[in-house]
Amino acid sequence: MGKRSKSSRGPAKKQRQVLATAFKCVFCSHETGVTVKLDRKSNVGNLSCKSCGQTFQGPINNLSAPVDVYAEWIDACDALAHDTAAAAAPPASSQHLQSRLPTQSAGRAGLAPGEKYDTGDGFIDDDDADGEADYNDDDD
Repeated sequence: MGKRSKSSRGPAKKQRQVLATAFKCVFCSHETGVTVKLDRKSNVGNLSCKSCGQTFQGPINNLSAPVDVYAEWIDACDALAHDTAAAAAPPASSQHLQSRLPTQSAGRAGLAPGEKYDTGDGFIDDDDADGEADYNDDDD
């Protein structure tokens, strides 16, 4: 007498990863404050922050996901910050001169408290006799 054959189970279904629709706000740092809604009929992605009220609209296509609209918003914020920083920067010639001058806020190593930085060549002059002269190695 033979055994009954067991029916084998079908292949396991792969679980799809669900991409987030709530993200961290760049302006107010609220962890889940930014929500993204996709309007597929008009091909527009709407992003808004619940905390600070920041909004953004970007074009989407049929393959776009909410994370794509969020990434476009981050890129737009970075581009705006870069343009603002470039417009606020002084001209290149004065920037070159300012980079060579020491700043008061950045503490210079080797200066005692209250001591001022000398714009000389940066070397410390030692008027005393050479301290290593007494220990000369003469192989005579």
